This record gives sequence, C-alpha cells and structure tokens, in this order.
Amino acid sequence: MKKVGILGGTFDPPHIGHLMIANEVLNGQALDEVWFMPNQEPPHKVKSNAIKNEDRLELLKLAISSHPRFKIEQIELERQGPSYTADTMSILKDRHREIEFFFIIGADMVEYLPKWHQIDQLLSMVRFIGVKRPEFHLHSDYPIMYMDVPEIGVSSSMIRNRIKEGKTIRYLVPEQVREYMEENHLYES
Repeated sequence: MKKVGILGGTFDPPHIGHLMIANEVLNGQALDEVWFMPNQEPPHKVKSNAIKNEDRLELLKLAISSHPRFKIEQIELERQGPSYTADTMSILKDRHREIEFFFIIGADMVEYLPKWHQIDQLLSMVRFIGVKRPEFHLHSDYPIMYMDVPEIGVSSSMIRNRIKEGKTIRYLVPEQVREYMEENHLYES
C-alpha cells in the first residue's frame, strides 16, 4: 500500500520550514510522497489570506517544483466554507483506497487536537505525525507518531511582516518563490 503524508496549511506564503518538515517526515517515515494541501478556510484561524488562492497555489507549485515526491492536493481549495480535516480525509480515503494517509501536524496543532472537529472519526482514517515547533510541546493523549526535525523559527506571518517592512526574505523562502512575490508585489503594504 502506498504511504502518503498530508501537510495542510495556508502556505501564505510557503517557506523553508514547510519544505524541511515535509522532507524530514518523507524520509524519516519512509513515505512514498508528501501532498501539500492548502486550505480554503481553516476553522481554527481567522481567515487572513493576504493574497488570492491562485497566487498561493502558484507559490506552492514553485516551492515544491524541485522535489519529485512532493505534490499538491487542491481538494480544500475546491470547496467553500471551513476546511474540516475529517471531511477532507473522508473524501480522499474514498478517492484513494490504495493509499495509507499520514497527517503531518506541528506541535501547535498537537496541543489543539482535542478541539478538532470529529477527531475520533479522523483518527480512524489517518495516522498523525507530530513534529516539533518552537515554543510548543509535543504531548497528547491521542495516538500520535512523533518526529524530531530541525527547528527553524520561520513563519508565514513573519515573512509577510518582513516584506511589509521592506526587509529581506532571502533564504527564508525558495528563490523562485521570492522572485514571484517580488514580481507580483505580493504582501507589500
């Protein structure tokens, strides 16, 4: 059976932390692929996508373009309303019966798991892989596989703020991503 990791997020914009986590989990858990799944409207966040979905998708395509085992799953961009992982994974499991799914989450989401919509149903569909994140602890009463990955204190909000302030983001995002953002004046004040 094929093993696929799902890394969900706003990717607003995608950065080296996302890529490093995906690569570490891909190799550390012997997965066949990692699918990046940009969400439309995460229920745990105030909707704050600073750019159009088309631009987020293009940035993500550019960010993963050099890795043959990274893919994009657009299911949540195709649906309207809140993106509940249980609903999404139910659809994906029906579409891909030959795949065992692993849902990759940061330590901030590990702490939030008790509040996830239909968490018990979700646990029957996927295995969770929790990864370290600065300032969060990896502990849960739920059955989670834990993965040590190098910690990088970079976030999408930090990158957006740096752009607004006119500061450099070189090496925080892949070069093609930085160039696309500059050419299209994304995230500027």
